[in-house]
Amino acid sequence: MNAFPRTQIENLSVSRMIIGTNWFFGWSHTSAAKDKYIKSTMTRDKIADVLEVFLAAGVDTIMGKISHPGQKEAIDEAQQRTGKKMIIVSTPGLEPGDTPEAFAESQRIIELDAKLGASVCMPHQCTTDALVDSRARRIHNMDRYCRMIRDCGMIPGLSTHMPESIVYADETNLDVGTYISIYNAAGFLMHVEADWVQRLISNAKHPVITIKPMAAGRLLPLVGMSFVWSTIREQDMVTVGTMTPDEAKEIIEISLSLLQKRQVTFELQKTRSKQTVISK
Repeated sequence: MNAFPRTQIENLSVSRMIIGTNWFFGWSHTSAAKDKYIKSTMTRDKIADVLEVFLAAGVDTIMGKISHPGQKEAIDEAQQRTGKKMIIVSTPGLEPGDTPEAFAESQRIIELDAKLGASVCMPHQCTTDALVDSRARRIHNMDRYCRMIRDCGMIPGLSTHMPESIVYADETNLDVGTYISIYNAAGFLMHVEADWVQRLISNAKHPVITIKPMAAGRLLPLVGMSFVWSTIREQDMVTVGTMTPDEAKEIIEISLSLLQKRQVTFELQKTRSKQTVISK
């Protein structure tokens, strides 16, 4: 399998495909029953099995809450098995208040992520979007959080579900190296239409990490990945979530086929209703 293409977040080399963690820890965006099933299924070793497939293909960048129980242990297990290092993009939830106590707690959380090995730290949407001021066109306190992240030796980023956050960050020259943006052909969880988000990504000052390309399972992998890979810039990234090694192999093959503009050859799923369209 060909090594996966790479890009840069400032001076840090990362794979253009980023491993998402929602499907490891039970955030399915589907139902409470689905979340419960995921949590009961995904053990440290099973997560490491998936990470091992990604690492073999050169997809060595993972994003999520690094301090979530089991995540760092699964990363360590996959690294030990393969002898390859993973690049960690952390998305911690910080305390969005203005009190000294809130800032001290945010500092503690950021320092913990640095100790756990994160290279990029992007305060999670639950923090960022609570601080967006559309009237003033700025993100309150984010400059202070960025300084904390820099002081801990990590690259600061901006995790958001609000497209205007990226616009305001660029307008105010916020000290970030990348952003997260929801982007998919279904418009799932997107605040404005896909063509607006595509233009925003194209105009962003820094590389953009797109998330939910398959709309949390609402789009077929070929459909979702075709749309995103064909409409972002070469410096931008796509985050994907999988639960099994076979799913990881499939999404890697689909993505490489699309990027290399060759025939997609992954195995199709079969049902009885497709009997009449199968060549004999």
